[in-house]
This record gives sequence, structure tokens and C-alpha cells, in this order.
Amino acid sequence: MVSNTSTREGAWSIKITIMRFSVFTMLAVMVTTVCLSALAVAPAGTLPQLAPGQSLGRALDISAVPNLRDVGGYKTRDGSTVARGLVYRSDTFNPLGPDDIKSLGRIGLRNDYDLRTTAEVKVKPDQLPPGVRYQLLNVLADAKSAAPAHLEALLHQPKKANAALGGGKIEALFSEGYREFVSLPSARQSYRTLFLALGDQQKLPAVFHCTTGKDRTGWAADALLTLLGVPQETVMADFMRSNEYTLPQFQHAIDGFVAAGGERDIPVAIFGVKQAYLEASFEEMRKHYGTIENYFAEGLGIDTAGQQAIRDLLLEKK
Repeated sequence: MVSNTSTREGAWSIKITIMRFSVFTMLAVMVTTVCLSALAVAPAGTLPQLAPGQSLGRALDISAVPNLRDVGGYKTRDGSTVARGLVYRSDTFNPLGPDDIKSLGRIGLRNDYDLRTTAEVKVKPDQLPPGVRYQLLNVLADAKSAAPAHLEALLHQPKKANAALGGGKIEALFSEGYREFVSLPSARQSYRTLFLALGDQQKLPAVFHCTTGKDRTGWAADALLTLLGVPQETVMADFMRSNEYTLPQFQHAIDGFVAAGGERDIPVAIFGVKQAYLEASFEEMRKHYGTIENYFAEGLGIDTAGQQAIRDLLLEKK
């Protein structure tokens, strides 16, 4: 398994950290630094006009957050549009240089909701523009610490990893983790706090994020879009776009793993997302609550009035 690269301009620098709070977090792979090619930056005081789901992080030339996106812009089934410029999703705001923080400040964020574990935050605390209020919402606080101690060694021994994680095993483990986003008490409490905040105009614009902005963040974004009435096929396409922004960062690591005898599907399943992951969350939601509205009401304690407040604030009527 490859863990670092050269520091020359244009090279990839990757650090892999194995988390310890659950099977899901133990398998998560964290980005430290990615050097991306420069992209055009919008003039000062404005934000680039992007299609729904496109990377705002890339457009602002903030290489550490390629998965920074506006949640808005999508059409709903009734012809409304999810409002832009109010809710953002992202990967970790670290490492950011002074120019990155200045660029991030152009969004005008009021609040940053961090869905990571305390261990993740300790290693890489968010670096934010002045005045942005920070709140930790530890989605996986109640997850069991049950991952095998030899997992990190497996990632450095691709042939052994093939036996332990190949043949669909890694996808099954991630799918189980996605079910926990719906069922864990800490997840329900964290998402309740987040969604209530997103229904409060005084707390917007706001951003929520985890480490790579694809798993805990992916469920948050796509549960929200589903509540707002965005069609399921659009929701799934939004979820899958994380692959466009996260997998290129890890290409060197993937290639090294394969060159050493590992199955390509293993690191791709870890570094990216699969449709089956989000489907597992929705299956868990339907199993326990039936509908997205009941999930918000019974699972998160956000009643009909609270759900309507979110819609009223985040939807632009046709």
C-alpha cells in the first residue's frame, strides 16, 4: 500500500489513517494533502456559477476540499428548485493555507457542522475563516470499537487483504456502516441537530462535512434532498459524484496496491462510493420508518412543522 508521494508541484501527497470506532470508520481512508491542477477562480466578491453537484472547492482553487459543493440547484418532482448559496457539503477543511481560507470566506459561511469523530478532529481540526461558528456532531460516537487490529497491516499487505476484504467483503462492511447512519442513537441525534439548524435562517449559510465528504456527509445531503422532493435517481447521481472528486486523489495509492498484488476493487470501495452503500441507508430507513418523512419525525424528532420549515427555507417555488 502506498502512503506518500513526492512533494514536487503536481504530485500527489496521501496519508492513510485507519479509524477505530467501528468497522466503517476503521476502513475509512483519510486525505491529508492533494495537489490539484489550478482551475479558474471567480472574481473577488462573487462565486462561480456551477451546475448542480459540481465541485465548488475546485472552482475556488482550494485543493484540500475537492468535494466542497453547494447542495442547491437540483429540481424537485413538483418543479421547485433547491435554493443555492444556503447549504454546502464538504470534506475536511484541513490543510488550508491563508489563500484557501480567504477563498473559503467568499462563501459567507455562518456555521460549520463537523460530522467526524473526536479522534479525527484531534488529528485534523478544521481551519476556518474568522467568524464561522463550529459545532462537532459526532455521528459515530455510539459505534462499536470492533474492527480487527490487523486491518492497517492488511492494507500494507495486498495479497492478505484480498482474502480478508476481497470478494465483496469490503462492500458489505461499508454497507453495514451506512445502515448505522440511520440506526445509531448518536447518528440520529447528530443529524437531528444538523437538520434543525438547516431549517433556521439565522444559521445559514452553513456547511456540513466529514473527512472525505462522501459517507456521513453523503447520507446527510441525500436524506435532505429526498425530504425536499428531489427525485431518487437525481439523489443517487449526486451521491455517486463523490467518486469524481475523491478517487483521483488516491489514484497513486490504488495503483500501488494493485501493483503489489491487491485487487483493485478493494481500495476503490474504500476510497470511493458504491450505489449499494446509499441503498443500504435507504433500506434501513424504510425498514424502521417507511418514509423519509417518518424518518425525520420518528427517528430524528423533527415533526411536520419542522420539516415544512426546512422546505420553506430551502426550496424556491416554480
